[in-house]
Amino acid sequence: MLVLDANILIRAVLGSRVLGLLRKYAGKVEFMAPDVAFQEAREHLPGIREARQIPAAPAMAALDLVARLVQAVEAEMYAWFEAVARERNGKRDEDDWPVLAAALTLDCPIWTEDTDFFGCGVATWTTHRVELYLAQPAELA
Repeated sequence: MLVLDANILIRAVLGSRVLGLLRKYAGKVEFMAPDVAFQEAREHLPGIREARQIPAAPAMAALDLVARLVQAVEAEMYAWFEAVARERNGKRDEDDWPVLAAALTLDCPIWTEDTDFFGCGVATWTTHRVELYLAQPAELA
């Protein structure tokens, strides 16, 4: 199991590497993301998409595909860890607490490109290295 940050959801829509990994490992690894990560991706995608001159329809279709590969974790499930997550994140990006809280709730690592999660007490993986985690046998993950 792996919790994805909003930046990974956005990369899955705009690029091929992340989406390829999600498709390749979807049957072997549970991909999760807090509900607010999907909201954040939906908020930021239009501006990024326009700046890169990517048509809206394919980008939103890609986000819908990502939403089928990545299960949303509802706030009620991870809210118990809000205080702990906020404390561990400190003065870094205060909006990141749901990702950390979801990882704490599910007892699993975070897939992110955001260095704010480094040192938060939960293993973090970047896209460059995440396949090392994804490819290991389930009993080791």
